[in-house]
Amino acid sequence: MRGAGGGAALMLYAPIDTHLEGDPARDFPWAASAPRADLAARARAEGDLIYGLGAANPKGMVATLIEIAAALHEIGAPLIGDLIVAFAGGGMPVNVAERGNYGMSDGAYHLLSRGVAPDFAIIMKPFARVYAEEPGMCWFKITVRGTLGYAGIPRGAPGYRPSIAPAAWLIEQLERWLPEYTARNTAGEIAPEGHIAAIRAGWPEKPAFPSAATEIYLDLRCNPRTSPAAVKAQFAAALGEIRTRRADLDFDWEMTGACPGGMTDPNNWIVQSARRGWELVRGRPHGDPPKLSGQTDGALIRRLGIPCARVGFTAPPRKCPPEYREGLGGMGVVDVNDLIECARIILYAAIDTLTRPRAALGL
Repeated sequence: MRGAGGGAALMLYAPIDTHLEGDPARDFPWAASAPRADLAARARAEGDLIYGLGAANPKGMVATLIEIAAALHEIGAPLIGDLIVAFAGGGMPVNVAERGNYGMSDGAYHLLSRGVAPDFAIIMKPFARVYAEEPGMCWFKITVRGTLGYAGIPRGAPGYRPSIAPAAWLIEQLERWLPEYTARNTAGEIAPEGHIAAIRAGWPEKPAFPSAATEIYLDLRCNPRTSPAAVKAQFAAALGEIRTRRADLDFDWEMTGACPGGMTDPNNWIVQSARRGWELVRGRPHGDPPKLSGQTDGALIRRLGIPCARVGFTAPPRKCPPEYREGLGGMGVVDVNDLIECARIILYAAIDTLTRPRAALGL
């Protein structure tokens, strides 16, 4: 939506891909014990609550940003700057090799390297605060080595070394270290968490043959103040110390993914404008937001030199049934009223920004 000229370009952004496939054959039992409304690729409304895969994140965000642009158009807002509404795939923290290594913000990078060049950006995501920074992520794979076994081999037989039980011990050691990593790297608005996400070994259809290798996969979130190389060094030191505790443990490891975090100066125009909007809508001072660990395309947007504010909404909603709150719960349940509240905040920042000349915005 082009303004009269002389103003800034503001991009309102949300990713479009969901964290699951929407295919029961692929999603279960890993996502939940059984299919349910918030994981189904079909929307369902119950009063002000909307259920469905990604109803809150990201589908509700996409719908909200479209409505914001429509509202500004319908009222004929006297904009002098340009409003850009943008969406991209690949925003989920995944790496899907069979789809051209889809994920890790590849869609947002494609978008921003091909002519979309805003002065400011607002990314809409869950959590009802305004953030000026977001973490990156570092992925690691550990392979615990052993020998191929057979159920008929006596325990302790010469030459046989299991991989699965030693991997379980190693996982326990990592679980003790991960909170230390978070505490050591917490700063600013970020408390970078770490979690073991997957374990792979052997052949489920051949339970008589214990695997010669067990793979452990984990994600360490990366504070914008800490480079992926520095995270890698911390991880190497931790594994080196763990190795000294057990001489028979044979393993190797590698970093398989690395995306740095991103920061915007909290005094930048777009962050301050969004916080003024938050305070107007919420009726109280914004203050320092709770520390964050969720990674989004906002980290890449900031790393590309675009000042960005993350503006969020209440998730899971206050009226969310308890069974949908567990674990990652809430991504598939959204209260329309929460989206409207967030829309009002973003509308304030959009009008505040796009009705001023560039010089008034520090450009």
